[in-house]
Amino acid sequence: MAIPQAEISVIIVSFNTREMTLKAIETLYENASDIALQVIVWDNASHDGSPDAIEVFFPQVELHRSPDNIGFAAANNRAAEFATAEWILLLNSDTETLPGSIQNLLAFAEANAEAGIVGGRTIFADGSLNATSCFNRVTLWSLLCSATMLSRLFPHSPVFNPERSVSRRMDRVQKVDIITGCFFLLRTALWRKLGGFDLRYFMYSEESDLCLRAAKLGYRPMVTPDATIIHHGGASAVSSGQKQVQSYRGKVTIIRDHFSVLARPLGIALLWITALNRHLGHRLVSRIRRREAPQAPMWKAVWEQRRDWLGGY
Repeated sequence: MAIPQAEISVIIVSFNTREMTLKAIETLYENASDIALQVIVWDNASHDGSPDAIEVFFPQVELHRSPDNIGFAAANNRAAEFATAEWILLLNSDTETLPGSIQNLLAFAEANAEAGIVGGRTIFADGSLNATSCFNRVTLWSLLCSATMLSRLFPHSPVFNPERSVSRRMDRVQKVDIITGCFFLLRTALWRKLGGFDLRYFMYSEESDLCLRAAKLGYRPMVTPDATIIHHGGASAVSSGQKQVQSYRGKVTIIRDHFSVLARPLGIALLWITALNRHLGHRLVSRIRRREAPQAPMWKAVWEQRRDWLGGY
């Protein structure tokens, strides 16, 4: 019997998330229905037995063992070289696919070719919204709102929290600027036309850069609530401090790559002010309460490592 041609090449990058990766693959196969999948897993030198377990439980997966952790962007690029389907779906290792999610996302992409890149809605295991599925692009205004805490005071406001407010309204189809790489579908031809992720982005903001480069070709990414997955989030990050430092490094690089020459220094200065305000604010709260605020160590790390992230990637 002939093996059907895959409709979607699903790429999963794994790094020390053994149980979650196995669950991600299991639920993907369980809920893909009649869609033919090519599942490619790139393991970034995990030391928790992830690749051996994948080989045992899912021998049909195309597993690639990297001797080194080459980062999220490079790992996806390398894995995509083996993609044979018309579509590429990037799926995080800390996700669980739900019934109908793959079919609905593919149908949505086919019906909205002008989007170029599409994504869905992400929830936590308890069913509550995980508001990280999409964003709008960073601007001087959004950076000012963050630096002045307006985005914290008005988290649902499209005016004062323009980057993140879109992901808090995931009950409708929306045009957005950025689709998060945890559930990210596009045609293989477009991926290759864009050259995949920019390899300077080791981790974080690589999907922002790709979406913004797609926008320059005339595309406008879209999201649909009809395609829903569970996304636990941050499973392979070593610490919240490291995660924020990497995130800030990515943001600096986005500013340098996609802001005008005159706007770049102001944008980076607003990031610097945001980090300082968060650090001082959490120190003050810790002193008032006479115990360390939960996020104080994270923002201390971001502030103390500012010379690292201010250089970008």
